[in-house]
Amino acid sequence: MKSVLVAAKDPKIAEGIGGALNKGYRVTMASDRETCLNLFRRKRFDFAFIDIDFLQAGRTADGRAKFAEALLPFWQALPGANLIVMSRQDRKREAVAAVKAGAGNYLTYPLDPHEVRHVAERLIEFQKFDSELRYFREGAVGPGSQVEAWTNSRLMMEVMDNVASVAPTKTTVLLTGETGTGKSVMAKLIHSRSNRAEGPFIAVHCGAVPESLIESEFFGHEKGAFTGAVRRKLGKFQIADKGTIFLDEVGTISQAAQVKLLQFLQDRTFTPVGGEASLEVDVRVVAASNTDLLKLCHAGSFREDLYYRLNVFPIELPPLRERIEDLPLLVETFLDRLNQDYGKGINGLDPNVLEVLKRYPWPGNIRELENLVERAYILEKEPYLTAESFPGDLFAFEALGGGLASQEVPTLDDVRQRAIEQVEKRYLRELLMLNQGRKDKTAAMARVSTRQLHNLLTKHGLRREDYLPDRSPGSSRR
Repeated sequence: MKSVLVAAKDPKIAEGIGGALNKGYRVTMASDRETCLNLFRRKRFDFAFIDIDFLQAGRTADGRAKFAEALLPFWQALPGANLIVMSRQDRKREAVAAVKAGAGNYLTYPLDPHEVRHVAERLIEFQKFDSELRYFREGAVGPGSQVEAWTNSRLMMEVMDNVASVAPTKTTVLLTGETGTGKSVMAKLIHSRSNRAEGPFIAVHCGAVPESLIESEFFGHEKGAFTGAVRRKLGKFQIADKGTIFLDEVGTISQAAQVKLLQFLQDRTFTPVGGEASLEVDVRVVAASNTDLLKLCHAGSFREDLYYRLNVFPIELPPLRERIEDLPLLVETFLDRLNQDYGKGINGLDPNVLEVLKRYPWPGNIRELENLVERAYILEKEPYLTAESFPGDLFAFEALGGGLASQEVPTLDDVRQRAIEQVEKRYLRELLMLNQGRKDKTAAMARVSTRQLHNLLTKHGLRREDYLPDRSPGSSRR
């Protein structure tokens, strides 16, 4: 059942909307703005009908209503809320402005029941479409789907072809690639497109489990099996029965756990720690590693027979620097998610910043990009992400050439110093432009002496003469 909020002073409006909608809707009434916001904070509504007076929009200098600001408290209370604005006929233009600022639609009084029903149904269809679009953008693409909808990378299209082929089977999959390339997302995708999608998806980060507890974590233990085992515990393989278990960083598990994992992969049975009887479960195994397991085999820390059992269907995820054409799509996806959560309405990226991001090597891959976008989103005051909201190190690395050989990569102190110098130079240049090259005003605003300013300008190769206002022919510059 869809949950709908109607925010209007007149209770007959809620009654009319409730009568216009069918039995699949539960209508809640709010007779004032604060009640509406409090209900938004406490409960999730599929959408809301709100009287335009409740928005309390301020005005710009030329008299236009500032609906972007007016809608923000509602989105902060209920991120991603879909709002239908209701207004009198003589305020129709304001209602249209509210829609342009982000509201889902508008209606005018007196409300037409057919129009109410039509707007509600269209909004539900849009929500469904938007949900499916996000699902595709985040990687849930099945056989025959157009993977181009969320990737422009030839390498990723090959990955998705492999995922589409293996997902419907029960074959063991080994995901490899650098840290942060999205191996856990791919594991969930394989599960979601398999015939066991209705079953559990259990993820185990092997590196985060103490070595002494890894067997118990995998296969469970009986009461009294070891000190502290005060009750019987089910292992992750039992919990994942009829579903998928994802073993992240599988290369970190102990030799003893490797033996038991090998046994399970061979005959799908295992024995809990301290137990005597073998148990059998139906579990599909997806494993992942950001280290070369074959090298671990040669080093003697990973069983070669286990490696071949895990490596039945290998899929290697490319690093972000090798699928850089996907960077704009990834940024857009992260911004969509952040706007849903926080409602700031930041919907783009400065083109110059985008070019810098494309040339950065991304050692932390997609995870690093997501973290940087979130940090920039929090700091940003403009309607798009600007250079000032990103760490200066990004631009310092760009100035150093970006793609350097490993032996030439600068130290962190070097990178920080370059970043400081770049910010300092940009700051001085902007002050000179603002003050039309006048040293005294520039020094005063920077709170340094004119001598210090002179030294800084010399250091950065800046000339005050380049910022003096244009003069008529024959006049001189001072």
